[in-house]
Amino acid sequence: MSEVVEVSEVSQRKKWLQTAAWVVGMAALTAGLVYFMWFLEAYLALPLDEFAPLAYLVVFGATLLSSATIIFPAPGMAIIMATAAKWNPAIVALVASVGGTLGELTAYYAGHVGRKIIVTQYRQRYEQAVAWMNRYGLWAIFAFALIPMLIFDLVGLAAGALKLKLWKFLLACWGGRIVRSFVEAYVGAGAIPFLFPHWFL
Repeated sequence: MSEVVEVSEVSQRKKWLQTAAWVVGMAALTAGLVYFMWFLEAYLALPLDEFAPLAYLVVFGATLLSSATIIFPAPGMAIIMATAAKWNPAIVALVASVGGTLGELTAYYAGHVGRKIIVTQYRQRYEQAVAWMNRYGLWAIFAFALIPMLIFDLVGLAAGALKLKLWKFLLACWGGRIVRSFVEAYVGAGAIPFLFPHWFL
């Protein structure tokens, strides 16, 4: 019994450390991106406001690629928050939600064709994702798309393996992504100028 408790405590501690590292990494990357944009304006005199269409295209591509990576995290949130601090946060959120949703098709189709791309340490979580899909259906997809800490690829693989209709998968995924993207964009638009006011003078 003591060995089981010890293993459980170690696993829990590892999860907290991974979460803390993820939060710190996202914060550092966001600050770095904002500083880079400020540097371009302050020292290279680039009128970034004129590059809004290109910025939205970068957001789309970044969130698409970020969501397309199976299991391994990518910095989509940092890019959303940084760009929303400079350009229209509503447009950033809309573009990011579409890019993020389409990127999740990689996991869906991997599961649909029967490929079980599961890292050993995530096998138990994948089985939980399958159970949640069987129990909650589209709501499980919505929740995983909404909450950044959850590994969406696991429920995407499960949805594909369970042969969920593509339009239902995309609709539930986009529903969660649009809410999450708006939160991230407006947090970035409000918090970053407040935390770094001298970069926005």
